[in-house]
Amino acid sequence: MSTVGLIGLGTMGSGMGASLRRAGHSVQVFDVRREVAEAFCQAGGKAHNTLVSLGAACDVVVSVVVNAAQTEAVLFGDDSTPGCAASMKPGSVFVMCSTVAPNWSVALEARLEAMGLRYIDAPISGGAAKAASGQMTMMTAGKPEAYALAEPFLNAMAAKVYKLGDSAGAGSKVKIINQLLAGVHIAAAAEAMALGLREGVDPAALYEVITHSAGNSWMFENRMAHVLAADYTPLSAVDIFVKDLGLVLDMARASKFPLPLSSTAHQMFMQASTAGFAKEDDSAVIKIFPGIELPKGQA
Repeated sequence: MSTVGLIGLGTMGSGMGASLRRAGHSVQVFDVRREVAEAFCQAGGKAHNTLVSLGAACDVVVSVVVNAAQTEAVLFGDDSTPGCAASMKPGSVFVMCSTVAPNWSVALEARLEAMGLRYIDAPISGGAAKAASGQMTMMTAGKPEAYALAEPFLNAMAAKVYKLGDSAGAGSKVKIINQLLAGVHIAAAAEAMALGLREGVDPAALYEVITHSAGNSWMFENRMAHVLAADYTPLSAVDIFVKDLGLVLDMARASKFPLPLSSTAHQMFMQASTAGFAKEDDSAVIKIFPGIELPKGQA
């Protein structure tokens, strides 16, 4: 029976690990926060002190870190910590769940194949709640040999596992297009709520009407609830969309494809970030609008 390792126990990774455990898998984990890894394993599994030991112990390694740079560090190490790639057994699979540039993912597949390792390009979507319930979406691409080992674990973590190609890149392209919509929808939702506040509309009433009308979106319904509660705890931070919409624009720029709405949304998140809201929930993009008084939540 194949063994699975999970790197990164943040808002998504911890839920994915719980879904794997609920499906009956013994999950081996690594997180730079040792206490987080140990707390996770109180309900089962094994916490590793190093990436090297996790890589050696597992047939499939799932990485749930923030970006390409962190993925590189996980695999190949940095100044302080050796990575897992050198210790992984030949033929084992690395599943990359971060949002990255498609060409970077293509190059990573080639690099790992040269080391005798298999690779699945597997960005994720759905948020922390769906990760915890095993209902998230995975946008994957990889060779059949990689799927043969990893598929039981993918199916345990996600309700929808889309196979978008037999080589890396296709999964990341679809994820970036999803992020285009997500970022634009959050920016538009914030703009609509800000206009309502400026015009003196009761924000709770506006939220109730919009969420039952044709102008609603999943992002309006989800993120503007954060604004009403005045809760900017970062489930997904402003700087995530600075990064992700930047990737959107980079991909389009390579083929000189215009993205006017994405460009504007990116500037809005950039403005929020430089105004001091970088680490707040992405709904904090509403704070860039002048002359409005934001809801204060429950006293």
